Amino acid sequence: MQFKLHDNPFTTNYPLFLFAGMLPWLLFSDTVQRSATSLLDQSNLITKTVFPSEIVPVSVFLSSLVSHGLALALVIAATGVMLNQISIFLLLLPIYIFIVGLLAVGVGWVVASLHVFQRDTAQVLSVVLQFWFWLTPIFVTEDLYKGKAHWLLVANPLYHIVRSYRFLLLTHSLPDLGDLLAAAAFGATAFLLGGLFFRYMKRGFADVL
Repeated sequence: MQFKLHDNPFTTNYPLFLFAGMLPWLLFSDTVQRSATSLLDQSNLITKTVFPSEIVPVSVFLSSLVSHGLALALVIAATGVMLNQISIFLLLLPIYIFIVGLLAVGVGWVVASLHVFQRDTAQVLSVVLQFWFWLTPIFVTEDLYKGKAHWLLVANPLYHIVRSYRFLLLTHSLPDLGDLLAAAAFGATAFLLGGLFFRYMKRGFADVL
């Protein structure tokens, strides 16, 4: 049985629609979840050596990029076979991956530093990410968020990134410039505020780790 989407700007192929939307979400959520416990996992390195602890969530993101790259290659190959198309605009993907990195590392810094002092942060984060996932149009199309619920999409940075991924992977069109600007603004803000929060909180790491 093959699921079809109707009146969709990306594709009528539901599996490709789903997988293209899952890719940026998995990169983001994997980085954030692993970052939450990363400082405790590397506590010996942080407390016994002169080591910039800010690097730990960054290294988590870089390691997540490996599986993300493999998944991207599979989706691009599937798109070439099933839709008989590969867009030249795929060359823009590194820009959006970089924005996901800014957002994920920024949030990762916050949850990692909180988890040092509040050891249940990782559990709370899992619940928050579950809600965040279902507020992002990955399994469903964005037309379900019409009307008053549309602000939930506009305020969700992953919505703009998921839309852009789908444009790049499934169509021959450029992603919307508004989505790029919104995602970049969210990513840069999260990176800046997360970095400042981490620098403030790290003063007490040595007493707790």
